[in-house]
Order: sequence, then structure tokens, then C-alpha cells
Amino acid sequence: MVDDDPGVLRALTRLFSAAGLEARAFPSPAAFLEAHDPATPGCLVLDVALPGLDGLELQQALTGSDCARPIVFITGRGDVPTSVRAMKGGAVDFLTKPVNDTELLEAVRKAIEVDRLARAARLELDALRRCLATLTQREREVLAQVVAGCLNKQIAADLGTVEKTIKVHRARIMAKMAARSLADLVRIAERLGIPPAGARVAR
Repeated sequence: MVDDDPGVLRALTRLFSAAGLEARAFPSPAAFLEAHDPATPGCLVLDVALPGLDGLELQQALTGSDCARPIVFITGRGDVPTSVRAMKGGAVDFLTKPVNDTELLEAVRKAIEVDRLARAARLELDALRRCLATLTQREREVLAQVVAGCLNKQIAADLGTVEKTIKVHRARIMAKMAARSLADLVRIAERLGIPPAGARVAR
């Protein structure tokens, strides 16, 4: 949490500790950035009006450096334009001081869950990329046509091979990508941003 008011930091530390949440307090964005470890799970409770970078600028800095972290804003001078900017920037919530303890804890727990899901998604994507790296060039070509809905005989004709060979490639692709079905393979390809080859009408 980042706030330039020591009293607020002490109060928030007590609140989170009593709720069973581990908290670290920082008096400025600079102090937070110096100690920030993107690998550490959690969310950021952030004041808007701060010395140096303000809260919105810190939010932008984290997003721009691929260190996006769910943020719960708290402010004593909340206004609609500021809250809109914060929420458009991906903030989980925007609360006005004096903050209701129950609302704040609810927002923080929601932000922690957002962070947990995002980290799980990144781990899954990293695993899928490692699987993709095991495919041969020909298997990648077959994959692109399979997810486009092409039949084995169509792929074989396009690649200048026989249908039996395409069946072997498909089986290997399914195994390497740990896909349980064609629908699963299509979902995986979408996650990886693999563009399907030009789809054809199946006959």
C-alpha cells in the first residue's frame, strides 16, 4: 500500500493484519517502485494524491512496464474524472476516504483474486508456449489448417502429402499440445494467438 500519510498507513496495516492479510507500507511511489517485486502475488492499495508520481501515474508506469498489478485506489479528494481514469486504467475499485473497513477489505480480497487468476493464466500460457515450441515446422502448418476446420484430405492436398501422414501429424500435435479434443486444440491455438490457415468449406 502506498500513502504519504503515516497515520493512514498505520491504520491500514492494523486493518489488514487483523483480517489475516500481509501488508507492506510505502510512503511514496518511489519507495514502492524501489522495493517492488512483480513476482510477489497480491494487490496494491494506492492513494491518488502522492509526492512525485501521483497514483494514476504510478498505475500507468506499472502497466507500461508489464508489471500490471490489481489496484484499489483510495483518495480524500475523489472526483468523477479521476475515478473514471483509474477504472479505465484497470483499477479494481476506487474508494473515498474515510474508507469503510468492510468495503476496503472486500475490494482488496477481490483484487487479490484478480491477481491470482491472472497469474494462473500467465502460467498456463507459458506452459502452452513451451508445448508449442516442441512442434516441428510441418506440425505447425498442419495445426494452422486443423484449427481452420480443414479436413485431413484437404490438408494433405495442400501440403503435397498423403492423408495418412496428416493423421500422424494430427495425433502428434494433440499429444504435444496436451489437447483432449479438437475444440480444446482450437481454444489452445486462440490462447497462443495462432492464426488459422485460410478456412475452406468442407465437402
